[in-house]
Amino acid sequence: MSATSAQTEQSPPLPLRRRRPNVVLAIVLLCQLMIGLDATIVNIALPDIRPALHFSTTGLAWVFNAYTLAFGGLLLLGGRFGDILGRRRAFVGGSLVFTAASLAGGLATDSAWLVIARIVQGIGGAFASPSVLALIATNFEEGPRRNRALSLFSAMSSASLAIGLILGGILTEYANWRWVFFVNVPIGLAIALLAPMFIDETERHPGRFDVLGAVLATTGVGGLVYGFIRASSNGWSDSQTIGACAVGAVLIAIFVVNESRASQPIMPLRLFKERNRAGAFVNMLLVPATIFDIIYFVTQFLQEIRGYTPVRTGLAFLPLTIAIFATVRTVPRLIQRFSTKPVMVVGTVLVTGAMFWLSRLHAGSGYAAAVLGPLLLAGIGVGLSTVPLTITILSGVDKKDSGAASGVLQTMQWIGGGALGLAVLVTVFGTAVRGSSPAGGALTPTAQTHGIATAFAAGTGFTALAFLISLVVIRTVRPAPRR
Repeated sequence: MSATSAQTEQSPPLPLRRRRPNVVLAIVLLCQLMIGLDATIVNIALPDIRPALHFSTTGLAWVFNAYTLAFGGLLLLGGRFGDILGRRRAFVGGSLVFTAASLAGGLATDSAWLVIARIVQGIGGAFASPSVLALIATNFEEGPRRNRALSLFSAMSSASLAIGLILGGILTEYANWRWVFFVNVPIGLAIALLAPMFIDETERHPGRFDVLGAVLATTGVGGLVYGFIRASSNGWSDSQTIGACAVGAVLIAIFVVNESRASQPIMPLRLFKERNRAGAFVNMLLVPATIFDIIYFVTQFLQEIRGYTPVRTGLAFLPLTIAIFATVRTVPRLIQRFSTKPVMVVGTVLVTGAMFWLSRLHAGSGYAAAVLGPLLLAGIGVGLSTVPLTITILSGVDKKDSGAASGVLQTMQWIGGGALGLAVLVTVFGTAVRGSSPAGGALTPTAQTHGIATAFAAGTGFTALAFLISLVVIRTVRPAPRR
């Protein structure tokens, strides 16, 4: 008899989460929406935040990077926290920390206050987010129901970035920038109140926290991100650029050695031994990077080259959101019919096409002819790619490692694709702009658009590599037999 069956016989009343699984799914996806929104909702408000809190032009980037680095760097530790102390506890506690930090961010009176609030937001999100996937994995058995739940999770993760732009534009233009933080408060309080009512605590697995591993991972990637961003403005001959990249690379190497020797690592290297999962982890770094690329650079193109208002810019991304949501509704059925590999291969082809299309941008390009099509193509491609990748990563993972696997998955998305991937493409952008601008001259729309197009061309290389990995490395995942 399985442990699950035994527990059911000892406790005749079914847990609330078994009676209302859709409510459980709604609660955890609401948390994922809140966390995902904050990666982009602030972007459109940055021009208003800079003079209000006296940020320098370069210092303003830390409003975004402070959040993504803290969030992505601590996801592995957050996943381990849920494995050891209980995933509902990590979920609720992280949501409350995130909510409190959002309130503090909205009340900020200077730049240091806001950056610290963003760091704390990232910490709260890092402890709550891995439990979202882990609670899905532990509450839905492998098969069609879990695939549907994971497809909705992937949709929420990807679409929340575009929704953040739309909501950020509306709040910035019709209220003020502080509301991009205040909007999280009622959402976070609702999550903290509803979760204990509908979600049972999960089984705890005794263990230790690999704090050293978390510090090494965060500081290592942080060094690389700083180095790449500095290279975009100072070039690769700059001593600080070289030093930051070298220190970051050394720290990541030490992190890998530490994980191989730690008795209870935050990133168990055994997760990478299985071929499918290893390939899917790499693609979870490459494919999400394109979404961050599109959001970051298309926002610049529309606002600074085409003169769009914040609201109009946000609404311009609505086709991307609709395409993602419409696609993921069909993905479970497609996987059931064709299996995971063909679906993800088609997805990576479409995303590659979208990036190549955007690499043809020029200063005179219009939205309908040059942006709308790629947004739709990217939305469909990301929806087709991320769902089967998520299923592949979580397929066959031991319950004791579900939190760690979820943490690694999201680390690849946010630290790899979000912070590091975008930093690489920003470096490509900066190098292209310097090469096409007159010496000592002001940045022209032509030079800026050339830099944006070059960044998209580099992003095309990312997605082409993802296509090859999907085609050659990853094998088809068959539905697991029912136990």
